[in-house]
Amino acid sequence: MTRPLLTVAGLHGGYGEVHVLHGIDLTVEEGEIVCLVGSNGAGKTTLLRAISRVIAASGSIRYDGEEILHLKPENVFARGLVQVPEGRQLFGRMSVEENLQMGAHLQRDRAKLRQSFDQAYTLFPRMYERRTQLAGSLSGGEQQMCALARALMARPRLLMVDEMSLGLAPVVVDQLLGVLAEIRNQGVTVLLVEQDVFAAFSVADRGYVLETGQLVRQGPVAELSRDPEVQRAYLGGIA
Repeated sequence: MTRPLLTVAGLHGGYGEVHVLHGIDLTVEEGEIVCLVGSNGAGKTTLLRAISRVIAASGSIRYDGEEILHLKPENVFARGLVQVPEGRQLFGRMSVEENLQMGAHLQRDRAKLRQSFDQAYTLFPRMYERRTQLAGSLSGGEQQMCALARALMARPRLLMVDEMSLGLAPVVVDQLLGVLAEIRNQGVTVLLVEQDVFAAFSVADRGYVLETGQLVRQGPVAELSRDPEVQRAYLGGIA
């Protein structure tokens, strides 16, 4: 049995006086794709920001056996816990290749840096074609590819992806989901946050359902997809 790469226990967090997360317990085992689904405003992005240590939180966040609740975001990033933020947050006036370079800003080994570029361009051939193009001039789907490629340049062990499908055509979403599966096959564990439950369930091994800052369902996606409450709330009543 694999050991958890990430364990969140009794996590509370929010923004100032606004309490968003209410005692979250969650695990992600090495080699899994785990999805976190829920409606807009449920607290999904807040949970990722807490794990990344961008916002204050209380409770416990253990990554690779180490308590990281006290760490700064840059220290979490350096340990291989990398987030692809909602909205991509690319450097629009920089080229695709310069954006990818930013993802590898801690890498000093030139051979490993070249390997990271090779991996990114193999997974996203279009990024190689667009490598000199300004990131801000890319299509929405291409920008999401660039954001994923930039995160992979950091050589993550755990990749957290926030709302990957937002605003994208279904054919592009399917392509990106295929890339996530390939990333997992290459040894990267994935925590995927999605409003598109169909998309999330199509690629994930296990899932959690978040409502108003509390986890209300969890389990293998095959079981969750048969859950009457999940079907009613997120799958349009379709099994």
